[in-house]
Amino acid sequence: MFQDSPIYDRLIAERGDIPLQVRREAERVSREVEFAMQPLLRSGGHAPAPGRPGPPAPTWQRGALPPGPQQL
Repeated sequence: MFQDSPIYDRLIAERGDIPLQVRREAERVSREVEFAMQPLLRSGGHAPAPGRPGPPAPTWQRGALPPGPQQL
């Protein structure tokens, strides 16, 4: 994307490739949402019938942050 850009290259070296990290995190969240939505999509968008158990509640896990100083 930023070919021959010494400023961008220096920022990547100092801070890490933030756009790449954001892309990966967005893809991970998208996969989790797709997984969580599968039972709803399979049932045609309806909740499980009374007396029938629904899908188990998802277990959420937050990924570890990369090493180094974090600035928000």
